[in-house]
Amino acid sequence: MALPSPEHELTDRLSDDLTAVVTAIHNTPEKVVLEFAGAGSLALAWLHRVGGSSRTILEATDRYAAASLTGLIGFQPEQFVSRGVAVAMAAAAYQRAQTLAEPETPLLGIGCTATIATDRTKRGQHRACVAAYSAASLLTFDLTLTKGARDRLAEEQLVSRLIVRAIAQASGLANALSVDLIESETIETSFQPVTLLNQLLAGSVQTVTLSPTGRLAADEPITTSAILSGSFNPLHQGHRQMAQIAAQTLGRPVYFELPLLNADKPALAPAEAIRRSGQFLDYAPLVFSGAPLFTQKARIFPNTVFIVGYDTAVRLIEPRFYHDDPAEMQAAFAAIRAAGCRFFVAGRLKDDRFLTWRDLALPDDLRDLFDGFTEQEFRLDLSSTELRQKQG
Repeated sequence: MALPSPEHELTDRLSDDLTAVVTAIHNTPEKVVLEFAGAGSLALAWLHRVGGSSRTILEATDRYAAASLTGLIGFQPEQFVSRGVAVAMAAAAYQRAQTLAEPETPLLGIGCTATIATDRTKRGQHRACVAAYSAASLLTFDLTLTKGARDRLAEEQLVSRLIVRAIAQASGLANALSVDLIESETIETSFQPVTLLNQLLAGSVQTVTLSPTGRLAADEPITTSAILSGSFNPLHQGHRQMAQIAAQTLGRPVYFELPLLNADKPALAPAEAIRRSGQFLDYAPLVFSGAPLFTQKARIFPNTVFIVGYDTAVRLIEPRFYHDDPAEMQAAFAAIRAAGCRFFVAGRLKDDRFLTWRDLALPDDLRDLFDGFTEQEFRLDLSSTELRQKQG
């Protein structure tokens, strides 16, 4: 039996509770960029229905085409309706807000991705994932709706109320907006302090680990593992296959590592790091670090096998990266060896020849620190740069 729809929320008069919450939102200092896909347009209409929306809304975009959504988040998701996509949308919205608002303005990025009832029967679940990103925290809301219990309008209203609730909670309002659920339905909510990433950049913590379930934790011990480090902009099938085969070959759990500091580039902003992290939710653990150099990584992650690409391995043994000082190069590898770490190399195609770790010009005293995939074990001629060019 379908639930009744509050039709007055489509007229000039909103329900009293919705009016009160939207009014309270407009009286907070937060300014919002809203990104939604699949549902959520009523939330924008309600925010505008109550006077004062110019104090709240900076911009709102309906990402209905798949290309529009992937252009926003920077990667092609396996599932468009997922927590990871909502998180990436919210982080991208926050970055957009930074370009629109005055400095020191409290900002919110809101992302919603949903699939609800339409004019045809959908095989999958009706679901909504909402995320709210601020400089201090990341809030997520995950709701699976009971199919057939509501019509499209009622599902749209439910998702839109969830968005308004997310804005209210992220703005620090104590009285969250109610969302009418059926007995079997629940909203899975998560709160994570993204200030941990600021602490990482400040050097007060060494690592922040994001679990596949979305939990952030500082300085969790990671030893006797394998780590695949990269920028993951985007994470692609080559990364996934490399990690899977390395785990099988090495018999170790594989972590992905995203350094926020890079020897040759500006530091990665927390919002950008969170955007990229959306690719790892419900997939694999991701470690944020402030260690761009492998000597630094070895101190933080002892007894680790570092999974690297062929080009990275070449740079590791080039004297120019050690100021052409043999003593400096020897000291770096001595520190890596003392930490119990070594390298596992993935090959690459170059000038019509596939090169593996066996083609590296390794000094004799470093051969014990390098091993790798054979061409038969792993070969995928794909790069993040090529993927960005195709998606761009």
